[in-house]
Amino acid sequence: MNIALGVSGGVAAYKAAELVRRLQQEKLDVQVVMTRSAKEFIAPLTFAALTGQKVITEMFGGEAGEPANVESAIEHIAVAQRIDLLVITPATANVLAKLARGIADDFLTTLYLATTAPVVVAPAMNVNMWEHPATQENLEILRARGVRVVDPDEGYLACGMTGAGRLASVAAIAQVVCEVLGIRHDFDGETVLVTAGPTCEDLDPVRFLTNRSSGKMGYALADAAQRRGARVILVSGPTALTPPTGVECVQVRTAEEMHRAVLERAPECTVVIKAAAVADFRPVVPHAKKIKRGAGRFTLELEPTPDILADLARVKGDRILVGFAAETDHVAEHAREKLAAKRADLIVANDVTQHGAGFDQDTNVVSLFARDGRELSLPRLSKFDVANRVLDEILHLRHGSRQAPAVHGAPPSDR
Repeated sequence: MNIALGVSGGVAAYKAAELVRRLQQEKLDVQVVMTRSAKEFIAPLTFAALTGQKVITEMFGGEAGEPANVESAIEHIAVAQRIDLLVITPATANVLAKLARGIADDFLTTLYLATTAPVVVAPAMNVNMWEHPATQENLEILRARGVRVVDPDEGYLACGMTGAGRLASVAAIAQVVCEVLGIRHDFDGETVLVTAGPTCEDLDPVRFLTNRSSGKMGYALADAAQRRGARVILVSGPTALTPPTGVECVQVRTAEEMHRAVLERAPECTVVIKAAAVADFRPVVPHAKKIKRGAGRFTLELEPTPDILADLARVKGDRILVGFAAETDHVAEHAREKLAAKRADLIVANDVTQHGAGFDQDTNVVSLFARDGRELSLPRLSKFDVANRVLDEILHLRHGSRQAPAVHGAPPSDR
């Protein structure tokens, strides 16, 4: 998720650097936008080093006096469209007044008008400025528009006075950001094992049997679980994906290798989510040499691969076991059969022939079938949102109460 962090000119601007680090711990990408006054208190280089991104300080060009170019002239629109949240800290009385009255005379205030993303402001100023009727009126205007205001703390101020106006703590600001974005830590203490991707079953040294799974659904589940506080083990078949940051990834190739890896790591886990598209069959005898083209037909004898979900059920204990069912017909009937046969707690089923669902898609349309008889059909969602809805259902099974809506706005993903 992408955050624009606006920094305006106040002595508390240095605390914005600490906020960058705190937001990065939530796996948020931070783009810093500074006013000219902010540069008097902290150098843009500090934020560039922390974020690994350029710091925007001027509406046109990089610095005052530089020639404008087409990219810089429309950059505020590009930033406005890609961010999921705009946070301004510290927000001075001057900036609050501009926001309230719609004045757009620099990049930050123009960005505010151009974005439809939620906005959080954390004011910091002299106590008399904070209590002034004009400032309070501007704050009421912003609150009425839906802007979240993180009220300042009381205490000793840089000007030597005592009272309200000191920037709220970094922890308090970060908490509001997480609330607005829907980020939760409700999987703290859980260890979640997720399988993802296809398996490859060798026919000969140059050919193998596989399927169309890209692994993105499983990777989205791993990403969502670790964002919500879980320790995550991702057992992945061959994919072109990069494992999410902070996730332990075990690379496998065949169904036998995935079976072995999952059964070895399952004792560590409180939740196992089998999202991989494991091959159901493999050649009985892989050929040691390349099979040459012949004049007639070629018969291939196959045998079943290990049933990972069924074997997990035998050592299930009190862990939550989730399976996926990619179907082409009678989806609900097959999902209920799988739920009972595999002794799973939850089956996530979808019709892979449906538009916007299944392999090679950025969205999915799934139905959830739970051990307690509940069945829930979801609309078409990004794979990341599907992942969070699955995690919500896991918590429902664990605690017996439905959780709040899941995180939204992350990049779409696919199985």
